[in-house]
Parts: sequence; structure tokens; C-alpha cells
Amino acid sequence: MKKIILVGLAVLAVSTSPVLAKKHAAKPKAPAAAASTGGAGPMMGQPSAADREMYMKNKRDSGMK
Repeated sequence: MKKIILVGLAVLAVSTSPVLAKKHAAKPKAPAAAASTGGAGPMMGQPSAADREMYMKNKRDSGMK
């Protein structure tokens, strides 16, 4: 009975140690980049007025409403 408990604890210790080691060895998160105040153009994902106009024209030309 003692051997079963001892083996169970040993298996538990071996199986959880890599998980704990991985958790502690994780790289720290990098600080967020500072927002620029310069006018370098629209951010990615923000279409310009010309892009929206072209989208609406293409949508109309394809027959979609």
C-alpha cells in the first residue's frame, strides 16, 4: 500500500514539474509601444475616404445592395 502511494506521488511530482518550470521560465511581456503623435497616415484597419468610396462603387457595380 505504501509503495502505491509513493509511486503515485512520484508520478504526480514528475508530471507537474515541467508545467511549473515552463510557467516560471516564461518571458516577461514587452512594454507597449508608445503611441506616435505624428501624422504618418491612417492606422491599419482604418480605411480612408477614397477606400470607402471605391468599396461602395465596386459593391454597386457588382449588383450588391
